[in-house]
Amino acid sequence: MKSTELAEPDVRPADPSAPAVRPATADERERRAAANAGEPTVEFTDRVPYDAYVHASTLHSLQQTLSKDPGEMSFLMVSQIMELYFGLTRFELLETQRLLRADDVWGALAPLRRAALHLEGLNASWQTLRWMTPADFNRFRDLLGEGSGFQSAMYRHLEFLLGLKTPSLVRPFRRQTEVYAELVESLEAPSLWDDVIAVLARRGHAIPQALLDRDTAEEHEPHPAVEQAWVRIYEHNTPDNHLRMLGEALTEVAEQYGDWRYRHLKAVQRSMGAKVGSGGSAGVTWLQRSMARVVFPEIWSARTSM
Repeated sequence: MKSTELAEPDVRPADPSAPAVRPATADERERRAAANAGEPTVEFTDRVPYDAYVHASTLHSLQQTLSKDPGEMSFLMVSQIMELYFGLTRFELLETQRLLRADDVWGALAPLRRAALHLEGLNASWQTLRWMTPADFNRFRDLLGEGSGFQSAMYRHLEFLLGLKTPSLVRPFRRQTEVYAELVESLEAPSLWDDVIAVLARRGHAIPQALLDRDTAEEHEPHPAVEQAWVRIYEHNTPDNHLRMLGEALTEVAEQYGDWRYRHLKAVQRSMGAKVGSGGSAGVTWLQRSMARVVFPEIWSARTSM
C-alpha cells in the first residue's frame, strides 16, 4: 500500500480548553513599558501569559515518579525531554517533505537544518544521565515493569520518516487504536528519502520508474542509480546547486541520528550492561543490530565514487 498525501504536522495546543493567547501589539508593549518605568509587568487579570502560551505548569506536573529514589527524577524527565525532541524533529522533517513535494528544494533546507540542530540537542540529553551506574538504575528499574523506551510511538514515527521501516514495531500499539492507526499510516507513507529520490527524478536524474512506484511500507534498498545521481550532483560546487546543499543537510541529519543511536547504546551499556531490556528486547545486542541500518544510504555510499 502506498500513501502520497502528507498530513499537516499536528500543532494543537496541549490544553484545548485553555483560552487563546492574544499577543500584545507593539504599541501595547510600549505603553506598558512606559507605565511601568521599565519594570516588568507583574499584574495580570487572568492566567500569566507565559504559562498560557508555554503550558509550563502542565509540563511540570507530568513528572510522577514511582519511587522515592532521587535519581529516578533525572531518568523520567530526560525521557520526557527526549520525547519532545522526537516530536519536534518529526515536525521539521514533515515540513521538509511538504516543501520537497512542492519542488522547493531551497525552502526545504531551513527545516532540514533545524532538524539536525534538534537532533544535536536530543543527543546532548544523554549527557545528564552519565552518572547512572547499574546500581543507580536498579534502585527503581523493577518499578518500570515492562515499560521501555523501545515502546515510544513518537520515536517510531521518526524512524519510519527517516526510512527505517519495520512493520512488526507497530504491533505493541494495537490496543491503542488511534495511536496504532497513525503509526500504520506513517509506516505506509513515503519516507523523507523516498521524497528526495522523487526530487532527483524530477530534476532529470535517471531514476528507474520501478523505484519511484515501489511499496513505501517496505524499507528502501540502496540502488546504484540513486548513488550515481549524488555523484553527479556533487561534481558541481556552485552557489545555485541546491541539490548539493540538500545532500549536505541530509548528511548532517543522518550523522546526528547515528550519534543518537550510538549514545543510546553507550547509555544502556553504562547503566545495565548486556542485560535483557525491560521491554523484552535483547538490549545491547538489539541496539547494535539497529545501528547497522543506514539512514539515507546512497548519500554515504556515493562518497566512495566522488
